[in-house]
Amino acid sequence: MFLRFFLFFSSLPGAKSALEIVLQHWYSPGVNHSGIDEISFSLARCVVERLRGRPELLEIARRNLSGWQRRNADSPSLLRCYAEWEVILTRPLEEICALLVAETEEGQRLRQNSPFAGVLSPAEVWEIKEQHRHAAASA
Repeated sequence: MFLRFFLFFSSLPGAKSALEIVLQHWYSPGVNHSGIDEISFSLARCVVERLRGRPELLEIARRNLSGWQRRNADSPSLLRCYAEWEVILTRPLEEICALLVAETEEGQRLRQNSPFAGVLSPAEVWEIKEQHRHAAASA
């Protein structure tokens, strides 16, 4: 997933070199742990908005978990995270949405392993990250 996302953006007209993109956008010195949490929270809010309009998108999360479980079968800690999300995804939509945007330690922990990759387009994710980077640079 990361590779496709990365290749897509690095192939855009006027794009910087692959190394520059990685350094600027994923390892930016202006984005600390709390900044990453803020980005995750913003992404989760957008995912919740999208899910409320299109609940069938929950299937993307289920498919992600299934694939991730196969690829990471030798990682018990990841498998525990995936199992937790599988249980969460059996709940009503509003409970899932509430957990995604919960301003609690549990909400923060769950957002770190969110199975909702693909609910937002790469361009939407990129835009959210850019907004946070610009806000951090202006502060």
